[in-house]
Amino acid sequence: MKKETGKRHIAILGSTGSIGTQALDIIRRHPERFEVELLSANRNAELLAAQAREFDVNHVVICDESRYEALQDALRDTDCKVFAGTESLCDLVAAQEVDIVIGAMVGFSGLRPTLAALEAGKIVALANKETLVAAGALVTKCAAEHDAPILPVDSEHSAIFQCLMGAAGNKVERLHLTASGGPFLGWPREQIAVATASQALKHPNWDMGAKVTIDSSTMMNKGFEVIEARWLFDMPPERINVVVHPDSIVHSMVEFCDGALLAQLGCPDMRQPIGFALGFPERLETGGRKLDLAALGTLHFEKPDTERFPCLALAYEAIRRGGNLPCALNAANEVAVKAFLEGRIGFYDIPRLCESVLNGVDFAADPSLDGIFETDAQARRLAAQSIR
Repeated sequence: MKKETGKRHIAILGSTGSIGTQALDIIRRHPERFEVELLSANRNAELLAAQAREFDVNHVVICDESRYEALQDALRDTDCKVFAGTESLCDLVAAQEVDIVIGAMVGFSGLRPTLAALEAGKIVALANKETLVAAGALVTKCAAEHDAPILPVDSEHSAIFQCLMGAAGNKVERLHLTASGGPFLGWPREQIAVATASQALKHPNWDMGAKVTIDSSTMMNKGFEVIEARWLFDMPPERINVVVHPDSIVHSMVEFCDGALLAQLGCPDMRQPIGFALGFPERLETGGRKLDLAALGTLHFEKPDTERFPCLALAYEAIRRGGNLPCALNAANEVAVKAFLEGRIGFYDIPRLCESVLNGVDFAADPSLDGIFETDAQARRLAAQSIR
């Protein structure tokens, strides 16, 4: 297959998940602008094969190698080349044909492919927050060394990025990340303590994957976004504020020395920040709802309650202490969320387990990439032992 020139050639890491499918929806609306070069998924070979056929993709990667034969059989009558494993993905994102890499893999697994894309000088539209949480210093250094832009896809960081475009070089006083508060915002602590996974998965505003929805319910997601913002915008954590905004209309704000706030508003729809990253610096029509301010009437804001949602405080603690501790927190949280989804631990066992790992892991002030992987492995062992 010969790819057309004049288009942006896209690789989507995690194309079968929430961000990946919405990115393909935008690409579907703008066939004159984009061509899909590479798609990857963890296990969903059936949907990955269907996407590869629709978008006439050159390469697909299934990270779970046990699903390789199923994917190969599904695409046997096409010219699409099928690969398996993370190493193959790292090789393919660096290909000359790829212009933009959308990093939408879930969890720590996105780190190596993201680094491979940055080392190859690709534009990375980053939705995988765990990459910056676990190895923010290494990732941003790699991006700078290879002149590889990182465009944020999280709605909050995209909002800050858009506001900074209007800052005209003025010094930023503080960043304000908005949080929906999740499904348990108005619940007392006693009721939250016995909440089930099915209740935690009922987010009031956003349609997301299971892992990030649980993280939203604990507010660990917002804590991770604080760590992300520290690296994306070179801002110390004490100047990154979180404000609960249940309406999910103001996606985040930038504050200046005169007290002025710039905010980005929009309906809660991830297609807007995805489309902004894909088309940057041009804005694309995404098919999303337009905001009707008069119909809204009022907007609501309040301080986060770290007594009911201690994961937010743990994330601030990890980034303030620095080094490899954010990586340890991410690893512990991944293990804890999986256990909670499986019904093996309770809701407040998630922050208890994460705090235990933060206090038990071997501290490294300036970890190498190998050190990050060692920390991840140790934190997962400690978390698993705590659960047992």
